[in-house]
Amino acid sequence: MGGLSIWHWLIVLVVVVLVFGTKKLKNVGSDLGAAVKGFKDGMKDGNTAPNDPNQRVTQSTDANTVDVQAKEKSNS
Repeated sequence: MGGLSIWHWLIVLVVVVLVFGTKKLKNVGSDLGAAVKGFKDGMKDGNTAPNDPNQRVTQSTDANTVDVQAKEKSNS
């Protein structure tokens, strides 16, 4: 009674697919893969990160990404 059998995992998988849909899961998987790849590339580069925190990073080629610039709220 301590472990989950293969049938439990199959039921969980079916429920997840029904809730999210295969297209959404595919997008999540590809986004996760790109994030892991970016993390690995960042770890390879070591200390070559820019020191300027205001420098914009424009490496994303995803059509769903919106590039914005944050501004501080002024108290007037």
